[in-house]
Amino acid sequence: MTDFSRLLAGLKLPSWMDRGDPARLLRACVKFWSQVYSWLTWPLRQFDPLTCAEPLLNLIAWERDIARFKGEPIGLYRKRVSYAFINAQQAGEIAGFIAIFERLGIGYVELQERQEGMDWDVITVRVTDSQVSDNSDLLLEIIRKYGRTCRRYRFEVITSLPVHINIGWYQGDYICWPATLGDVKNESSATYSASLL
Repeated sequence: MTDFSRLLAGLKLPSWMDRGDPARLLRACVKFWSQVYSWLTWPLRQFDPLTCAEPLLNLIAWERDIARFKGEPIGLYRKRVSYAFINAQQAGEIAGFIAIFERLGIGYVELQERQEGMDWDVITVRVTDSQVSDNSDLLLEIIRKYGRTCRRYRFEVITSLPVHINIGWYQGDYICWPATLGDVKNESSATYSASLL
């Protein structure tokens, strides 16, 4: 909500005028000036890829060297165009590449470089199986657009499984109370007892 819209919404009539025709007139004025404000700010909103008209979005995308792939939703296309500069700037680092995935709404990703037993130019991208199935075209487009030159990318699927571990605490002592036999001549009985605390 903009400052102007907040000011319009905050307009109140005195208590003796807040019913009937004056209240209706106030509502009509607020609606009218909100519409006038949207007309005046429409050209400014066209510079924002997240809110501009679709024909202008295509022009901004062409300017930023972004092509819409087949079946791409308009919301994702708008995000890719909006974040084109920052994505291109941060694409050379591992943290920047991970940030690209977060900005575009793909989710958690791991990147591993120069792994032992593999060629030095192979970069492993670890994602979940749902990310691969939901965003396969987008993942390939990100690798094509922002991947490092002279590097090969390999996808690995990671799966998380919930594990439940039950723990308990046992603290006790085993105490043995010795008993002695009574005097054998008196024929007293022997008493033995032990307890587990």
